[in-house]
Amino acid sequence: MLVLTRKQGEKILIGDDIVITVLDVRGDSIRIGVDAPRGVKIQRDEVLRAVTEANITASQAGQADPDAEARLKATLGLLTPPPTPAG
Repeated sequence: MLVLTRKQGEKILIGDDIVITVLDVRGDSIRIGVDAPRGVKIQRDEVLRAVTEANITASQAGQADPDAEARLKATLGLLTPPPTPAG
């Protein structure tokens, strides 16, 4: 890990097309700006972890109910109804 000390207004360059700028420093927190190409994903670690945990919890809840997938597909109109007997 590279550790740098920067002051407000100073920048860090990553490669040719990513720029991190220190926008504000207040006490023990800083505001940074990230300028990167649209194709580069920039995510906050704590948000990514929360979403991952929520997805895992939701998938485990679905395993407890074996009919959940079929009900969802029926609700979305993705299941064709079984043929009715001719009579």
